[in-house]
Amino acid sequence: MTNRPPKAGSRRLRTVIIWGVVGLLFILGYYLFVFRPQRTPEIPYSEFRQRLEKLSSATISERQITGEFLAEETVQTVRQEQITTKRFMVRIPFDDQKLVEELLALGVNVSSQNRVQWASILLAIVPWVLIIGFWFMIMRQSQAGASKAFQFGKSKVRISTETRPNVTFDDVAGVEEAKEELEEIIEFLRSPRKFSRLGGRIPKGVLLVGAPGTGKTLLARAVAGEASVPFLSISGSDFVELFVGVGASRVRDLFEQGKRHAPCIIFIDEIDAVGRHRGAGLGGGHDEREQTLNQLLVEMDGFETSAGIIFMAATNRPDILDPALLRPGRFDRKVILPQPDVRGREGILKIKVQRVPLSGDVDLSILARGTPGFTGADLENMVNEAALLAARRNRSEVTAQDFEDAKDKVLMGAERRSLLLSVEEKRRTAYHEAGHALVSRMIPGMDPIHKVTIIPRGMALGVTQPLPIDERKIYPKGFCEAQIAFMLGGRAAEEKVFGDLSTGAANDLEKTTILARKMVCEWGMSTKLGPLTFGKVEAEIFLGREMGMHRNYSEKTAQLIDSEIRAIIEGQHKRAQGIIEKNVKKLNALAEALIKQETLNSMQVDEILGLTKGPRRKAAKVETTPKAPQTSDKKVSSSRSAKAGSGPRKG
Repeated sequence: MTNRPPKAGSRRLRTVIIWGVVGLLFILGYYLFVFRPQRTPEIPYSEFRQRLEKLSSATISERQITGEFLAEETVQTVRQEQITTKRFMVRIPFDDQKLVEELLALGVNVSSQNRVQWASILLAIVPWVLIIGFWFMIMRQSQAGASKAFQFGKSKVRISTETRPNVTFDDVAGVEEAKEELEEIIEFLRSPRKFSRLGGRIPKGVLLVGAPGTGKTLLARAVAGEASVPFLSISGSDFVELFVGVGASRVRDLFEQGKRHAPCIIFIDEIDAVGRHRGAGLGGGHDEREQTLNQLLVEMDGFETSAGIIFMAATNRPDILDPALLRPGRFDRKVILPQPDVRGREGILKIKVQRVPLSGDVDLSILARGTPGFTGADLENMVNEAALLAARRNRSEVTAQDFEDAKDKVLMGAERRSLLLSVEEKRRTAYHEAGHALVSRMIPGMDPIHKVTIIPRGMALGVTQPLPIDERKIYPKGFCEAQIAFMLGGRAAEEKVFGDLSTGAANDLEKTTILARKMVCEWGMSTKLGPLTFGKVEAEIFLGREMGMHRNYSEKTAQLIDSEIRAIIEGQHKRAQGIIEKNVKKLNALAEALIKQETLNSMQVDEILGLTKGPRRKAAKVETTPKAPQTSDKKVSSSRSAKAGSGPRKG
C-alpha cells in the first residue's frame, strides 16, 4: 500500500497559513519592539485644572485627555523634566461630570476618541492562531500519511514486493553449502503442502552466521528472490529508540505486517543489537533493549509456519545472543557462512566482473590465489578499485596490473611515492625485503614469492608477498616455524649487512611473538609443556568484546611458557641467519635489483636467485601431517596482513 502525495491545493493552503502566521508575528514584534510613537508630556490633573483657560483643544478618550495649549508653556512633568511644548496629556483620576461643561463654556474645541488596544488584541489572538494552525497542519499531514508524528510505534521495515527478483542464487558464490541448506526453505515457500502432508515442519527461523562481508544479507535476499515472495528487512538497531516501549511496539507491528504480506520472509540484520544476553544491561530487567527482546521472543513463538512466514536473521557474534533466542522453535537452523576458499573467491570474482570490461591478461584464478582471507565484500571493493584505476589511466579495459595495484591498495593502502627516503633508508629497506624473499625461497615447503617491492604503501616501506599454491586448512608445526624464520629474515639480513639493528623489524617481531605464543599456549606445540592449553579468554557479554586473557596457570608455568616462546623465536632466528650467511651473494644481487627496479615478481626473484626450478612445497607431506584444531587454523588464516611477510618499517 502506497501513500498518496498531498494535493497541490492543500499545499498552497498550508503555505498561506504559515506565511499568515509569520506575518502576524512580524507585525506584533514590530509594534512591541520597533515602533515607538512620539511621547506626549504628561502633566498632573491639578495643573490641568489650573490651566483650563489656556486650552486650545482637547480630545477625551476613556480616562485620558490629550490636547494643546494656546501658547507654548514650560510644563512641569511628573519626572521633573523641563519640556517646552504645546502638547500635553493628562490622566483623569475620577469621573468628573462637570469637566466637559467647563471646557465647552471656555470655548475649547472638545472631541472624543475610542482607542483600540492593538497590542492587547494581538497578544490575545496570536496564540490561538498558532495553536489552530499547528493542529490543522498535523491533521492534514497525518491524514495524507506523510507525517511521522504518530508513527513512533511503527516498525521501520523496508518491504520489497517485486514479482521479478533482482537477486537470486546466481548472484551468490563461495557459500555453496549454505545455499544447499536454504533450498528446502525455498521449496517450502513455493509449495508448502509438499512438506506438511508428511507431517514435517519447516524451520521457523534461520540464523545466518558469518564474518562481516561474507554475504549474509545478500543470501537472504537471494532466498526471497528465488521463492518470489515479499522480503521484509529491518536492522536490529531500528527497534530501540529514546522512548520507552517503542521497541516492543515496533516488533508487534513488524510481525503484523509479515502476516499481511504472507507468504514472505522477515529478515533482521545485525540481530545482536537487540538479541544480546538478558541481565547484562545497565537497566536490569527494565532495560528497553531487554523489553524489545522479550517481545521478539513472544512473537516468534506466536506465529506458525503454516502462515507462510520464514524468519531470518544475520549476525557475526552468535556467542553473545540470548540462549532463549537460539532454542529450537525460534531459530531452528543455524547456517554458517565461512570465508570463501580459493574456488569460492574465483566464483565471486566471476560475478563481480560481469559489468567490467577485462583485458586478455586478467587471470581470475591467480587473483583468487593471491587474495587469501578476502571476503566477498573485500573482493567487490578490489574490483571497484581496479575499475577506478583503469578509468584514471584512460584505459578502455581493466588490466591485470590494475587488479594487482587495487589488491595492494586494499591490503596496504595507496602508494606513497611522494615519501622521500634517503639513500641509506632505501638501501636498508631493499636488504630487509631481500632477506625475507631469500629465506622464504630457501626453506622447503614455503609458498612461492608473488612480489617483492620497496615502494611505500600505507605504513609499510616495503612488502614481500607470498602466493599460496592452495588453501591451507591446517598448519603443521614445521610450517609455523618456517613462517617465523621467514618473518625474521629481514632482521637477519640487516644484521649481516649493516652490523646493527633498526626499527624496521618492529612489526615482524610482533607477528612472530604472537605466532609463537599461539604455538605454545593454544596449539600444544611445545615439547616441555605438552598437549595443554594455557590462558582463558575473558569476554564481556554486554560490551560484546574480549577483555583479555585470564591467567589460569602458576608462576612457574608462566616462566616456562616465556622460555619456550623465546626458544622457538631464537631458534628460527638462528635458522634465518644461517641461510643469510650461506647466500650473501644472492642477497646482494636481490637487494641491488630491488634498488634499481623497486618491484620484482616471482619469476625475476627466482631468476636472480638461480632457482628457476627451486624448492617447491611438498603438498603430500603437509597433507599427511596430523590435523590441528580447526579453531586455531581460522585464527591464523583470518589475518590477511600476516601473508605479506614484512610489516611496517617504522623509522
